[in-house]
Amino acid sequence: MASTAPALSAFPSPFSIQTPTGCEGWEEMYPYYSRFDERRRDTDENRFWFWNSMHFPLPMPAFDVICIDSPPQAVGSWQNRVFAVPPAMGIDYRIVNGYVYISGNPVTDPDKIAERAAYFEARAGYYYANWTELYGKWRAKMEALIAELGALRVPDLPEYEPDEVAFEDNRNTAFYEVLDSYGRALRLGDLMWQHHFEFLLLGYGAYATFADFCKSQLPDIPDQHIAQMVAGIDVLLFRPDAELRRLARLAIDSGVDGAFATDRSPDEIDAALGESEAGRAWLAELEQVKDPWFNMATGDGLYHYYRSWLDDPRIPYSSLTGHIEALRAGRQIERPTEEIERERERLASEYGALLPDDARKPFADLLALARTVFPYVEEHKFYCDYWFLTQWWNKIREFGALLAGRGFLSDGEDVFHLTRHEVASALDELVLTWATGGVALGPHHWPPIVARRKQLLEGLAAWSPPPALGVTPEAVTDPMTIMLWGVTTERVQEWARAQDGGAELRGAAAAPGVIEGIARVIRSVEDLESLQDGEILVCGSTSPAWAPIFPKLGATVTDVGGVMSHAAIVCREYGLPAVVGTGRATSQIRTGQMIRVDGSAGIVTILDG
Repeated sequence: MASTAPALSAFPSPFSIQTPTGCEGWEEMYPYYSRFDERRRDTDENRFWFWNSMHFPLPMPAFDVICIDSPPQAVGSWQNRVFAVPPAMGIDYRIVNGYVYISGNPVTDPDKIAERAAYFEARAGYYYANWTELYGKWRAKMEALIAELGALRVPDLPEYEPDEVAFEDNRNTAFYEVLDSYGRALRLGDLMWQHHFEFLLLGYGAYATFADFCKSQLPDIPDQHIAQMVAGIDVLLFRPDAELRRLARLAIDSGVDGAFATDRSPDEIDAALGESEAGRAWLAELEQVKDPWFNMATGDGLYHYYRSWLDDPRIPYSSLTGHIEALRAGRQIERPTEEIERERERLASEYGALLPDDARKPFADLLALARTVFPYVEEHKFYCDYWFLTQWWNKIREFGALLAGRGFLSDGEDVFHLTRHEVASALDELVLTWATGGVALGPHHWPPIVARRKQLLEGLAAWSPPPALGVTPEAVTDPMTIMLWGVTTERVQEWARAQDGGAELRGAAAAPGVIEGIARVIRSVEDLESLQDGEILVCGSTSPAWAPIFPKLGATVTDVGGVMSHAAIVCREYGLPAVVGTGRATSQIRTGQMIRVDGSAGIVTILDG
């Protein structure tokens, strides 16, 4: 098919990207509609696509693609079909060599924008007016959903069904229950994503409206000052780290802090604590904290291998050890909450005083709304991305164990190298041959596919994705793209100018302050253990599960992120300088380099070669 010549851009065409040697056939892991295709070349080549390294920093295993499909379905439903956000519909995605690129669908027709604005005003206005009540109901819905997931049973396939199936009414056979449970597990995941985005867009919208008002009245106000006026709000997501800090103090007060040595594993620490009455009492207190606060993921939750702190306690135990060492040395481990609150109120008061009389009430009202809705922007991640998803991945593991027990897989973890549709097909054959006594083909069919896909993912992980593809946009209007990813018109133009590298990187000024220090480039949760006190964290993006490491940091620099990204929010709360959305920090900066982070200006400078 003939294609329209793409507009001039500093970014490569998505159709020019080559497959890494040895990774031919990677496409089989992903849906047909997820890839750049010649049949859509005329449109796709002339759009701007950016790598969503915030959520998907590594190539996606086949099953995990469900966390690429469901979120855009959910966010598009709320943004485009329910609230009708005036300038933006939804988000498209494409997969290139296993990596996820996304692009917003803008609304450009002024009449359509006006039509949508009427829907948005009525429906969003209802949510804002009843926020506390509706948010309370949302939390109850999420807790009920998590409880239903926990109660979902993945039945075994017995030699003979129990007597109840023969002698009692309304008892289903195992073939039906296996298939029904798998289908329900998938639908519970979809339902979580529906809940996930119900309030999120409105949280961003309230902040964006406040920011736009500030800029209309105070054209020279820095974005950072607007963000600081909403900082210092108590957020549920900080509670797990607060509990770790409390437990660290308890360990010292109880005299059991000697058990926490840097060279000990969590099991070794527990064993040492178990040798004394005081240590056993401390462990009992830890057990009380685990439910629900250890339902944190070790990463962003969207990959199956980011287990919860319950499954992989290395992060919380490492943090406990670090907190104890800091307390012994007389260092502060608490967030500087009072200082942040004072600065928040000072900025609000002084900027409010600069406004004309008729603008002061709207300023106060919009600020109050932004502060009211702000907690959801972070709290939803605890309920959805961590508490629910870590348990949901474990539920899928039960289906993997069922398939592995019958030889369809070599290991239960291999289930994540099949697509969700392939898992359904494997389960279909499993229950068929169980029911009939026939010979299954699955044990010969699936293991070679899994082995090949493991090799593909290993090869794709060595590829370096460009930060963006396609055409540099004239303007970025999607509020989620701007607020969460920090992909603004100015930022994209900066990325385009900076493709040839250089000693200076520019991003969003996320948290104030200037510091020089040694860079530590972190690409995975396994790398966190190498982080040293005072180093500057350089990463694609941060996860809320990393919150316990922030007291160790000198500053943070990310590839992707806006003023409402997790890295920006947490650095403001911990009083750390931060520059987010640089586009290329992890590819431009090396571990061990001396860098300067100017979180007030949004500039990162590499001081040595």
